[in-house]
Amino acid sequence: MAAVELLESPEFTTEPYLRLVSYEDLNRPIRQGVPLRQRRLARDLARRRRHRALVALVVCGALVVLAMPGHLLGATSGTGLSNDLASSLVLASGMDYVVQPGDTVNTIARDMNPTNPGEARLVLIRELGSSVVVPGEHVLIP
Repeated sequence: MAAVELLESPEFTTEPYLRLVSYEDLNRPIRQGVPLRQRRLARDLARRRRHRALVALVVCGALVVLAMPGHLLGATSGTGLSNDLASSLVLASGMDYVVQPGDTVNTIARDMNPTNPGEARLVLIRELGSSVVVPGEHVLIP
């Protein structure tokens, strides 16, 4: 059996020429290079490496987020209050308020109940046992 193969001229001309192909030439492997199985294994290995790198990145990101203080994520303020209570102007019942310089019972009562500070003042005086507050004193808001 014989076959004919059309090739370009070895003299690098643009004219093709015919060459008789023997049976031995037909038995050589057509595909040269790395076998398909090895290429698939290399591709799977690369995919696994990318997957592991992504998982490691997500885990590291989660650890960084968990290591942050709560007030950076909106849980609490620097004073330990929730951001909602720390940013609000109204003092809620059960809060531990630290008296600041310039605070009086009237200003604290106004922060407790802006609509009716007189009633809040009476409750606060009854809780403290005095109408005088000292800066740095901890007052439990009734």
